[in-house]
Amino acid sequence: MKRILILVIVVFVSIGILNAQKVYDESKDGEKQLLEAIQKAKQENKYVFAMVGGNWCKWCLMFDEFATTNQNVKKTLEDNFVFVHINYSKANENPKAMKQMGYPERFGFPVFVILNEKGERVHTQNSAYLEQGEGYSEKEVVSFLNLWTKKAVEEVPKK
Repeated sequence: MKRILILVIVVFVSIGILNAQKVYDESKDGEKQLLEAIQKAKQENKYVFAMVGGNWCKWCLMFDEFATTNQNVKKTLEDNFVFVHINYSKANENPKAMKQMGYPERFGFPVFVILNEKGERVHTQNSAYLEQGEGYSEKEVVSFLNLWTKKAVEEVPKK
């Protein structure tokens, strides 16, 4: 009986911790967030990395933690992108932002959208291709990010 009680307490504490982790703000206007990120990207000579998802999404929360704790991923993001979280949930689907980004929700969550400094969509990435086991692959994520930096995209030889 004591073991069951301890197990129940551990489960409720774990659920509480997961629910306490709020990466996405459902009250924010995604269109406004994108405009601000685009302005900042223009000033900093970077692209925008929009991570679309919600606090309801286990993989979204896992990627956010991965991106902020893995030093190689964090540095690559900070050096090359303006990182913005765009909420997609029952409470706020951010339809104008989804339209601007080419309706990325069709790829599942999280989904990553790269925008240039003009707000044009450069690439949409299904995050499933970056997974490894029950997490994300540092090698795949860094490789993906490096392929879609402003420098990488704009230095492609023109024919």
